[in-house]
Amino acid sequence: MTDTTDTEADSKSSGRSTETPTIAVTGAAGYIGSRVIVEFQEAYPDWELIAIDNQYRGQVDSIGDVDIEHVDVRNRDRLEDALAGADVVCHLAAISGVDDCDKNPDLAYEVNVTGTNNVAWFCRKTGAALAFPFSMAVLGDPEEFPITADQPRDPLNWYGRTKLLGERSIESFADGAFPAHLFLKSNLYGEHGVDGTEVGKPTVINFFLNRALAGETLTVYEPGTQARNFVHVKDVARAYVRSAERLIEQLERGETGTETYEIASDEDMSVMEVAEIVREAALEEHGIEVDVQLVENPRSAETMVEKFGVDISAASNVLEWEIQERVDTSVQSILSSTR
Repeated sequence: MTDTTDTEADSKSSGRSTETPTIAVTGAAGYIGSRVIVEFQEAYPDWELIAIDNQYRGQVDSIGDVDIEHVDVRNRDRLEDALAGADVVCHLAAISGVDDCDKNPDLAYEVNVTGTNNVAWFCRKTGAALAFPFSMAVLGDPEEFPITADQPRDPLNWYGRTKLLGERSIESFADGAFPAHLFLKSNLYGEHGVDGTEVGKPTVINFFLNRALAGETLTVYEPGTQARNFVHVKDVARAYVRSAERLIEQLERGETGTETYEIASDEDMSVMEVAEIVREAALEEHGIEVDVQLVENPRSAETMVEKFGVDISAASNVLEWEIQERVDTSVQSILSSTR
């Protein structure tokens, strides 16, 4: 975790009063953003919420009594108007994933780099705090385990490069101007409900679940022993609430600069182990028998290790964030709910 710096002479704030905070979420219609809104509504129903999204991959139009305003983070004037009055911005708008960024490199740059710069510039001008996730793709092939956020950056793909540029720009913008939390986030899984709509994303575990329900073979990239760290979307969303609580305290103390937290779990199982969990649950819950098959791996550069531990002590100790969801029980719950 990187320590925040003391407020410098040119800081926009020497202490900000936030009796009833206003929290803004970009990418609020997406997989994580929509859940972040739900978690804030449940934890702090009296807080004001601002939700924006350009609906590129949006899955909902409103969340409870919060309507999602159609705003693109690339449009700085519209963005700043929409964020006006925010005490904390959770910046989740992004072109996420290796494949989407490879297929749309210009769009990925405009959203992940220019859009992030626009959000960070707003925070520098207004003194609003910022929470921003960046993927473990920024590390490339990790040098050692457990992974920590202070490891060298060596992204292997365009997605990782754009997120690295976002991380670096926030570090620069936040210095002497506002507090920011940067999240080094591992592989997500799980679905969640928003006003009766099931919100999901084709992550590894979700992919297996959908194939199992369709009675289709679970295809695992060779060798199958490669491990990944899996963290549930609900746990990730709760991290933003814990982050906002601390950021508000930092605003009141006039602190600026960045802190970096690893957001992951203690479940670093192999892809084959995950497939077996889904296969067994599908048989138990639905009587569906599916095969698991190894197939040629199209991603030759991906990390091939049998353990993928992540050190989450900073998030646990400083943010008081706890993992509540487990892969096996989450898989069981999703499959049982589809009976």
